[in-house]
This record gives sequence, C-alpha cells and structure tokens, in this order.
Amino acid sequence: MAGDSNLKHELESGRFTVTAEICPPRGTDVGPFIEKARLLKGRIAAANVTDNQRAVMRLSSLACSVLLLREGVEPVFQMTCRDRNRLAIQSDVMGAWALGVRNILALTGDHVAFGDHREAKAVFDLDSVQLVKVIDTLNHGRNMKNTELRGATDFFLGAVVAPEANPYEPEEIKFDKKISAGARFFQTQAIFDMERFKRFFETAGKKSVKVLGGILLLKSAKMANYLNTNVPGVHVPQPLIDELEGASDQLEKGIEIASRQLRELKSFCHGAHIMAIGQEESVIKIIEGA
Repeated sequence: MAGDSNLKHELESGRFTVTAEICPPRGTDVGPFIEKARLLKGRIAAANVTDNQRAVMRLSSLACSVLLLREGVEPVFQMTCRDRNRLAIQSDVMGAWALGVRNILALTGDHVAFGDHREAKAVFDLDSVQLVKVIDTLNHGRNMKNTELRGATDFFLGAVVAPEANPYEPEEIKFDKKISAGARFFQTQAIFDMERFKRFFETAGKKSVKVLGGILLLKSAKMANYLNTNVPGVHVPQPLIDELEGASDQLEKGIEIASRQLRELKSFCHGAHIMAIGQEESVIKIIEGA
C-alpha cells in the first residue's frame, strides 16, 4: 500500500506536533473506540494504539490500528516485547505495513505481574533495543536471519525514553542505543519536572531524532499518589498533588495542569504526546486550554 507517514512529515516540517493515545477496548465492541477516534480526528497528527497496556488483555493493537486507518486517523502501532517471540514480531510488523500502517513504536511492555493474567508466560525474546533493530532491519528489506524479503517495510520508527528515570544513566545509555539501532522519534514517559526535561532536551534535541514530551492527565490526587507508589520512573511533585487536592473538580484541575504543561513544551520541544488513559475526550480540552 502506498502513502507516507503524516507524523514524520509534521515533525520534519518543524511544526509543534501533538500525538495522543487511544486505548483498545476489553472486548469486540469497538463503538466507543471509534467515537474517540472521530473526536480526535484533525486535532492530532497521529494516535498511539497501546499493546495490552499494563499487561491487561485488550483487543489487538494491530486490529485497532487498521480501524483507525478506516476512520482517517493515522495510527502509531505499539509493539511490545512481552507477548511475542521473534517470529511473531517480524510477522506482525510486516503485516502492519501490508495493511497500511506507517508508524510503529517499539517498547518493552509492562510485565505480566502487573496485569490481569498473572499466570501468563512472558516472552521477552527480544529487548526494546533489539526490537528497534529488528524493525530497522525489516525497513532495509531483510529479516533477522539476513534473508532478503520480497518487499521491505519503511516504517517511521519510534521508541520510548524516560527522562525522569532515577538513576538516569542506564536510561541515557538505552536512549543512545535505540538511536543507533534506528529509532527516529521518541515519545517520553510522563514528565512532571519541566526544568529537568529542558536539560534532557538540550542534549537530546541536538541528536538526529524528534522528541515528543509525555503529558499524563492526572485525574485526581489519588491517581497521582498511586503513580508515585506503583509506577517506576514517574514522580508527581507534591505541589501538583496539593493543587489537585485543593480543587473542587480534580479532573478539571488535571486538565488545566496538562494544558499548562503543553504550553511549556510548545516553547522549546518538537512535540507532545498526551496520555489521557480512558479520558480521551479530555485531550481536546487539554489542546484547547493550551
């Protein structure tokens, strides 16, 4: 199928580019998923389709990517290392290309211990750096065994970085390895320390990649505290938690905070990636608020 990546075009044009996540449903009723896609159409450059996010079973990210294409919304097909071996990974990557998907995001994937099928066997045949390399190899018309393909892929290839990881040094090493392996854009994990992110971007922005800062919608102070306790690499500062606790409508306050972050990112970064986790309709309010 023909067609190039609109996301790639937007980022390379130098325009501030916004992406967002749409979570697949926990079943085959795709009505609400398609409603959310229609809501975001024309407001964002592309929509990430998560791959059994938090190791909770959902409709296939590949199937949902194709549903987005039908709606005229450009998907970013997320591919994790958790559920597939190298045979299945290469098949699904090529399958996505054949079906018209043009953007792909390679990531490790949350461990099954966090999910709803804790007895599942995690695969992790490859790590995230190897996964980037495999997709880049397919982009160059060969598979992992160096066999020539009858038709290559040409994905706009993305990966993830956590600028607020503590310690940061191992993350920095992985970031550079992913660039060397072929990653061309990065969506970051949630950012709450904007000054620290600016320091990260001063270096990262000079590399041959585009960076979209991650904005996570805080729906409540309870959610913020949960993130601090349970999600590695994410730290919501106490002043933000206090802001949420003092609000009469905590969700509205969360939208206001996210809009503020979006405005800040717009002043120096290549783009933003908004994660509203089940509150996709709030993405519009965040964009309008900024």
